[in-house]
This record gives sequence, C-alpha cells and structure tokens, in this order.
Amino acid sequence: MKFGQVSYEKKEGIVILTLDNEAQLNALSPGIRQGLFQSLEKVDKDDEVAVVILTGAGKAFCAGADITGLKVDAVSMKRFLKKELLDAIGIGEKFTKPIIAAVNGLCLGGGVELAISCDMIIASDKARFGLPEVKIGLLPGFAIIRLHQLVGRAKAKELIMTGENISAEEALRINLVNKVVPHDKLMEEAEALAKKILVNPRLAVQFAKAAVNRELGGEEIAYVVDAMPYLLSTEDAREGISAFIEKRKPEFKGR
Repeated sequence: MKFGQVSYEKKEGIVILTLDNEAQLNALSPGIRQGLFQSLEKVDKDDEVAVVILTGAGKAFCAGADITGLKVDAVSMKRFLKKELLDAIGIGEKFTKPIIAAVNGLCLGGGVELAISCDMIIASDKARFGLPEVKIGLLPGFAIIRLHQLVGRAKAKELIMTGENISAEEALRINLVNKVVPHDKLMEEAEALAKKILVNPRLAVQFAKAAVNRELGGEEIAYVVDAMPYLLSTEDAREGISAFIEKRKPEFKGR
C-alpha cells in the first residue's frame, strides 16, 4: 500500500512507513509530506497498530526540504514553513502512538528534524547526519528549538553553525540517536525495539509519550516561522538558495 510517496506495510501491530522517492534522496517533497499525513491518519484510526517504524528507501533516510520550486521571498517562505514543512517534520511529536526512526543512510536538514521528532532513533552504521542550512544562509527550523534538548547547547550550536555532517557513531556519542547497528540489521533491530514496546499496555505507552512531551507547546514554532523571513531578506540567503538550486558554489558578501 502507498500514500503519496510513502509506502505502508502493516505487520503484527507494527506499521513500517518508508519514504519512497529515491531519485530525490527522499527529500520532503509534496508527495512525501502528503504521504506522511495520510499514512499516520490511517495508523491513528487502526486500533490494531501500536507502534510505527519510519525509514527511507535506498541510500537516504531523508535529504531534507525540497526547495527546488520554492519562491525566494519572505511571504512564500513563511507560508511554506507554517503550512507545509514544519507540520511534516514535527509530526512525530504530535502523534499519539510511538514512532521509531530507522535511519538507513543520509539524514540531512529536515531529515534530521523529522528523525528527532520521533520518539527513538536507531541508526545504521552507514548513516550520516547533518544540518547544512547555514551553508546557504538559512537556519534549520524545528532543530533550532529541539536539538539542544538532545545533545546540549554547545553541540547543537556546533552542528547548526558549521553545517558539517557527522557519523552515526558520533551521533550516538552525543545522544542524538539511541543505538547504532550494522546496516543489514537495521530493520531487524528497529522491529525488535518496536516489539518490546508492543507488549506493554498501549494507553500506558501513549501516556508516557504525552508526559515526556508535555512541555512542547508549540510557541517556539511560531518564533521560527516569524524569524525565518528576516533571513530571506539578506543578500546572502538569496544567493545561497539560488546557488543550491543552480548547483554552483555561492558567493557570499556578508550582507
């Protein structure tokens, strides 16, 4: 079964959702975003399903936001962030049932944000994590308000300000992920974790998730939505986005 560009597989109380657009490294295209909303809506209504595993097809978990058709202006960016992107990448936080991210490969930008909105992350030893937005004059949205809660303020600043990628092992060391496993064992390990959750009373599990997430009110998201258009008013951000779309090196001027 498939919703948009997300494959849906149900097995013994577990649903496996696979971001399935290998050609674009599972970037958060309209098809991926639509598929996430529709598939999780189906999960929510299915009382037989207790746990979700989210992974990616091919060599990437998710390469981030798909900005190829985005208009580079403040109004368009604010609409894109509020109406489309942030709701998708933060979906794991709001969903009542537990979601395990099984990160199978490249996990960048919005992909990292999608993963950290889930409840737990199991990573392949081939996975790579990074927040490259600063390299085009922007900042991550969801990660800017959540990442420091996982890895600490200093490490979060390092990842966001450098835009550099880190290995799965480094991600484990800084508490970004729960566990790193051999690539060919990734789904086996994710399903094993899901089954450990599955045997417990479902309402207790859901209340546990709600209790841990109880302070995540969403006010911070509003700040991100309001702050991002300012960056788009800078010449460097416009140049960075244009260079990214045109696949060339940007020429920043510091303004």
